[in-house]
Amino acid sequence: MTFHIITIFPEVFENYFSVGVLGRGRKKQLVDFKIYDLRAFAFDKHRKVDDTPFGGGPGMVLKIEPIFRALEKIKSDLKEAGIKKSDIKTIVLSAKGKIFNQKKAVKFSSLKHLILIAGRYEGIDERVAENLADEEISVGRFVLSGGEIPAMLVVDAVTRLVPGVLGNVNSLTSESYNPQDKENEKDFPVYTQPRNFRGWQVPEILFSGDHQKIKNWRNSKRK
Repeated sequence: MTFHIITIFPEVFENYFSVGVLGRGRKKQLVDFKIYDLRAFAFDKHRKVDDTPFGGGPGMVLKIEPIFRALEKIKSDLKEAGIKKSDIKTIVLSAKGKIFNQKKAVKFSSLKHLILIAGRYEGIDERVAENLADEEISVGRFVLSGGEIPAMLVVDAVTRLVPGVLGNVNSLTSESYNPQDKENEKDFPVYTQPRNFRGWQVPEILFSGDHQKIKNWRNSKRK
């Protein structure tokens, strides 16, 4: 699976995508990350990608033209590579979008290519969401300085669901918000050594050796 991220700050991604689960997935060639500097698609001499909003108001708005050119380039390259339209999804990251959740992450993980457009300033020209994107999503009901951190969040959540990325597939079935688990949304609490730290004890049932009782206890803590 390949993630394509359109941003005005391409330098912020490489370190995060090189470590942990994402780094391992990339080394295994199960996922790849392509970062596109939006300014490279602005053709004026100042590489301008934003302008003042029509109707007045504070701040600046990302223009549609450079985003259109970036998407045109990405999709043209994918078409030449024989990638079908059904294997590609384009997402605008926006505070006013639909909330991103585990079900969406699972859905996105079946794609071959996911294009993420990271907003900045007062937002993105609405015509991008209306005409160029398949969906507009938000990572929560709060406002960030831009879409770069939300893009990382989406990439992380989706990458770990790509088959083969995680070393232990059981990690997916036992964790929080597993869409296949209708009863339990939260993960159960976990403990490790030492058994006693400053009088804070690990629950005795975890040492019982009774796997069914341990399973029942864990399920009771997840609800």
